[in-house]
Amino acid sequence: MYDNKKKKCLLFIIALCLTGCAFSPMTVNNEDSSALTERPTRNSTFHYSLGVQNMLNENIDEAIQEYEKAINFDPSSSYLSSELISLYIEKGDIKKAIVLCEKSLIDNPRSINVRLLLAGLYLNIKEYDNAISEYKKVTDIDPKNPIAYLYLGTIYAETRNYEKALLTFESLLSVHPDHLMGQYYHAKVLAEIKRYDEAEQGFKRTLVIKPSFEPAVIDLGILYEKRKRADQAIDVYKSFIDRHPAAINVRIKLGEIFFKERKYLDAEREFKEILNMDKENKEARLHLGFLYLENKQYEQAIQEFSILLKGNPHDHRARYLLASTYEEMKSHSQAIEEFKKIPVHTEFYENAQIQIAMILKKEGKIDEAITFLQNAIKNNKKIPGLYVYLSSLHEENKKLSSAEEILKEGLLISPQSIDLHYSLGVLYEKTNRFQESIREMELVLKIDPDNAEALNFIGYTYADRGVRLDEAETMIKKALHLKPGNGYMIDSLGWVYFRQNRVDLAIKYLKEALDALPNDATIAEHLGDAYTKAGRNSEAIEMYRRALKLNPGNNDLQKKVDVLLKGKRN
Repeated sequence: MYDNKKKKCLLFIIALCLTGCAFSPMTVNNEDSSALTERPTRNSTFHYSLGVQNMLNENIDEAIQEYEKAINFDPSSSYLSSELISLYIEKGDIKKAIVLCEKSLIDNPRSINVRLLLAGLYLNIKEYDNAISEYKKVTDIDPKNPIAYLYLGTIYAETRNYEKALLTFESLLSVHPDHLMGQYYHAKVLAEIKRYDEAEQGFKRTLVIKPSFEPAVIDLGILYEKRKRADQAIDVYKSFIDRHPAAINVRIKLGEIFFKERKYLDAEREFKEILNMDKENKEARLHLGFLYLENKQYEQAIQEFSILLKGNPHDHRARYLLASTYEEMKSHSQAIEEFKKIPVHTEFYENAQIQIAMILKKEGKIDEAITFLQNAIKNNKKIPGLYVYLSSLHEENKKLSSAEEILKEGLLISPQSIDLHYSLGVLYEKTNRFQESIREMELVLKIDPDNAEALNFIGYTYADRGVRLDEAETMIKKALHLKPGNGYMIDSLGWVYFRQNRVDLAIKYLKEALDALPNDATIAEHLGDAYTKAGRNSEAIEMYRRALKLNPGNNDLQKKVDVLLKGKRN
């Protein structure tokens, strides 16, 4: 039995390649053209005929055997080769298909069809370098071949070689300026590298070529959303729907953006309209249920998720959201019952297990929550998040050695887990093991050099200890570049400046951090310290008192207030 999904995918590649060859303005030499129409020689006709008969009877294995015998009599026949290649692909035997393509190209090196087919096979098994090589050979034979340029550009984009992707799509568009997919993917790459103005124009040009092309409308709307221009995204979607009322995918995007903008009645109207057109539409019903959950309309949410599950009991997203609804209603037993139905192999298993443990913790059953997560880990030992939450439960039970042991156990199974290294680093910091804490965060950065949280952790730790301040500043600035506007990282930078005695800068950034996180006692205290250093005692007292309201009973804060008040009296 072969993989039917793989078969469909490969047959799609063949169809697309051959369609492109048939309709593109390519130059085909006489040798290649004759190869498309030749038939088996007389000596191979018998086995070829038997192969055709077996194909008609859907006996693929027997058909392959007969075609292989036929090609033994006529090894240079491109026609037989292409037929046998198609059968290998249908059977899922990619390696044999590739070998036969390569043999066929020895006799017919300028066969564009076979090269496109071979490139598609390489692409399917993610051998990108080989696929690129074959597509380039096609463009050498036929510099105007749109299929080769299109696939070549998408490979470069997929592998994040955006500069080459743009150049390839531009080569395609220079020859075929109205090529729909070339124009569309060119715009997508521009959007990916944040050249938003050019991307916007690219999507608009795509829609000039084909005004009914939904993907370009959706991507244009997403582009507007990224640029905080939600009203324009809404206008684009609405305008398209006015012309194409049955455009369900665009209606779903419109409903989503209404939801994000808290225009709940508009969102509800769109999702209901979709369900009026297609009552089986799962996405619309799921979004509608989530909308009701967000607005605490729990009975309506349960109704929508239950309808989904009645038609498809294996819809694990709907199951997870149904369980979450029960949890919001504080119907804990029903929530746990639904979470437990989510299978171990699904993407929702981790969160479902953690939610059950959180419910048990809320009920004061921490030991039961610990036992539950231990069993969940036995079912799947490769989920780092389960170890992280189990460790936090041990920490809450004041069993720090057990918490540490659990994280280390997880790292034996998943040594590249950022979450496990980060959690262990935080635990080391809480137990005053400074060097070990930094070491774990450096391991995080070795795995992911752009991990903003680890950069900020190390930078703040250095600043708090008054060491390696220049390095701390560099790391925190990088973290803020990766996550601009993050209040905790802004506080870290302000704290570095405080330690560097750059008080004006410290005050500036600490005030910005407090604006972002007005209920954070530590940031209020930091700003109080900066005001104290600047001699602005009244403002410092105000900040310390604010921090005390957020963290009552903090004796160190009270001492700072008392010292400043005593200085005022003196």
